[in-house]
Amino acid sequence: MSAAERANRSRRNSRRRGAVGKPAKPHMRTVRETSAGGLVVNGLGGPRENLCAALIGRTDRRGRLLWSLPKGHIEQGETAEQTAMREVEEETGIQGTVLASLGSIDYWFVTEGRRVHKTVHHYLLRFLGGELSDEDVEVTEVAWVPLAELGSRLAYADERKLAEIAGELISKMTTTLPDPDLKLQKGHDAG
Repeated sequence: MSAAERANRSRRNSRRRGAVGKPAKPHMRTVRETSAGGLVVNGLGGPRENLCAALIGRTDRRGRLLWSLPKGHIEQGETAEQTAMREVEEETGIQGTVLASLGSIDYWFVTEGRRVHKTVHHYLLRFLGGELSDEDVEVTEVAWVPLAELGSRLAYADERKLAEIAGELISKMTTTLPDPDLKLQKGHDAG
């Protein structure tokens, strides 16, 4: 074997094993985070074309306004449902009560030198009261958006799919939804 063949073979082998003399990349720590949020709907029990959902808009790094569902971290001692109701109110000013689970979204991202595996549990909520407010520092804008427009307004495909699931659930529930005043009274009596 010639000197040139030995050099090429050595270079190929060193690429397979990792470059000699170069420091290894530091191992990124993986962190798991769990959040909850939801799609709060106003007008349940009325005509479908009047149904609206409260969305939040956040400005991304490029200055674009991206519309999404309100959500946030589950705090110690809270259930996912309690977090969904709290986060919806904190980020939109709207109070709601959980009607059904819409499912979970699972994704990965890297921030501050760590890999984050995030799971977000989403719920369908009935509007109980309050007024839209964008006072939360994380929120740029809030809006009531007709259910029919969620597919074109929501920035993330996973959340658009949850909106479709919500639409299907609402169609099934429309005739069976209890009077919201009865639910409030029931909750008040239990308290």
